[in-house]
Amino acid sequence: MKRKRTSRIPGGAPTLTKKDFESDQDVRWCPGCGDYSILAQTQHIMPDLGIPKENVVFISGIGCSSRFPYYMNTYGFHTIHGRAPTIASGVKTANPDLSVWVITGDGDALSIGGNHFIHLMRRNFDINVLLFNNRIYGLTKGQYSPTSERGKQTYSTPLGSLDTPFNPISLALASGATFVARSVDIDSGHLRPLLKAAFEHKGTSFIEIYQNCHIFNDATFELYREKEFKTDNTVLLEHGEPLVFGAEHDKGIRLNGFQPEVVDITNGEYSTDDLIVHDQYTEDTTLANFLAGMSDTSDLPHPMGIFRSVRHPCYEDLMTNQIQTAKERTGEGDLEALLNDGETWTVS
Repeated sequence: MKRKRTSRIPGGAPTLTKKDFESDQDVRWCPGCGDYSILAQTQHIMPDLGIPKENVVFISGIGCSSRFPYYMNTYGFHTIHGRAPTIASGVKTANPDLSVWVITGDGDALSIGGNHFIHLMRRNFDINVLLFNNRIYGLTKGQYSPTSERGKQTYSTPLGSLDTPFNPISLALASGATFVARSVDIDSGHLRPLLKAAFEHKGTSFIEIYQNCHIFNDATFELYREKEFKTDNTVLLEHGEPLVFGAEHDKGIRLNGFQPEVVDITNGEYSTDDLIVHDQYTEDTTLANFLAGMSDTSDLPHPMGIFRSVRHPCYEDLMTNQIQTAKERTGEGDLEALLNDGETWTVS
């Protein structure tokens, strides 16, 4: 008999399953949208995190991805365009014990929300950020986004986009993010472990998820999503392992001067000893930035996995300690005394 998949929450709380995290709302995305898969994988890993539903909050901005909180049977906020990081920061500041998740898209996070995004990264709140990147504005019917490739023809760029696209991984790293990763919407075997790793990381975790928009930008990530292509066009990042890829594991990435180079490791000229070995725990961001830059060229495979995972103090902990230190030095504050301190006026 097939056993029901369960997860025990510490402290004798009720056992939860994936179904417990599914809300009663009809899921409404276009047929074929990658959001369905990301939602399913997130709901799937939730019971394994060992926390009650009432301690989980999903916060989104505006966009197709931002419907996410409606479909999670947890607390949630559907906020305003680009401001999900701001709301999430306030939630985490007010109640540091909550597990806070930000759901956003390439337009929501990197255009109107760009300023909020970079400051969330640098402050290092213990918050998990999932960025659904489909390189298009899907909700508003297919305008180009900050990650659309140069020359992209859309309703808002009929002659082709002139903008250089953002690389979300590079932007997160440059903003000081302590956990940076990338996965693909339909690869559950890869995405689920990354979601768990993001949750376990103490600090801001950022995952870029390549997500297909079947209606307005179909197959934009075909080389990195589909089985017949992805083995030759992606390289898995595994800590302590050389960068090997290919259907036959016959290719690798070595450093030729300051440039990455694809080499054949089966012809005797090069071996795995010549390849770059991944280190996700190094404080220095040189390697992570180097790997992120590989996505900016069609000649190199796109790295998938954890680029960087380091421990820095979390903003909410620093703030709590600062307040406690101030109380110990000056005592508890008195709001009434503060309001009446110095010169005051009575208006009649």
